[in-house]
Amino acid sequence: MMQKNYVIGAIIASVIIVVGLAFFVLVNDDGSQQVITLATTTSTDDSGLLKELLPIFEEESGYRVQVIAVGTGQAMEIGRMGDADILMVHARELENQFVEEGYGTNRYSLMYNDFVILGPANDPADVKAAETVEEALKAIEYHGSTFSSRGDESGTHVKEKSLWEEAGIDTSTAGWYRSLGQGMGETLITANEMESYTLADRGTYLSMKHNIPKLQIVFEGEEKLFNPYGIIPVNPDKFSGINHEGAKEMVKFFVREDIQEKIGEFGKDEYGQPLFFPDADVENNINAINQVAVSVPVLVNT
Repeated sequence: MMQKNYVIGAIIASVIIVVGLAFFVLVNDDGSQQVITLATTTSTDDSGLLKELLPIFEEESGYRVQVIAVGTGQAMEIGRMGDADILMVHARELENQFVEEGYGTNRYSLMYNDFVILGPANDPADVKAAETVEEALKAIEYHGSTFSSRGDESGTHVKEKSLWEEAGIDTSTAGWYRSLGQGMGETLITANEMESYTLADRGTYLSMKHNIPKLQIVFEGEEKLFNPYGIIPVNPDKFSGINHEGAKEMVKFFVREDIQEKIGEFGKDEYGQPLFFPDADVENNINAINQVAVSVPVLVNT
């Protein structure tokens, strides 16, 4: 009888341990779950990538992640105000500046895709005939074809403005240029309705392709359209209340080899190609996370 009770007790203890692990969370002193606030570009959210990966991180780490999906410029302003613990953005020069100014501890390469110019199927500006992105933009200007811009200081908008500038085109007074002040998804929907040209990251375009049937890729493949993404923990020396330990755990998660593989596989089954390509130097990134002092900004994978 004693042996039977011992076996039953062991089984109950095992169940309690398993259930406890299944509901493992990190909590604050008041019993509330610890939260990591991630300010990120809309493309990582619109594409579905974060919905795919964050539940894995939350289950493994015990943290809960609050996502603020805005343009890259807005995400960085949120970081500058100390209202986020970590950023995931795609405007490399602005990212470097953010770290150099001491707002971020490090910038880690995460993944990349590319930008594409989208337009209506009849391609009224004959952009498909262009051999360079400058020729493509000049064709849009020459024909006065409507171009829908995000106009929100996002990473995509920053890239777009630099491309117009390099092409020697001033859009500030152009009647054919529409600045929307919207995210990527809303801009694509508007461009589809207006049958206008626009610039988009490939990942968001592919994820929304079935909802924007009037748009197609009319120019792609040039090196200038390369679109790298970085992840940056906010510097806790600048602000109180930053969850820096959580931010470091998130960086380690995203640059981990198995998660990088998941990034490279994301979208293949549904779209026939990945929406993003892994770009993390796993060993160097993890060493930097473990060793760097908080007060010393570092740019990794420059």
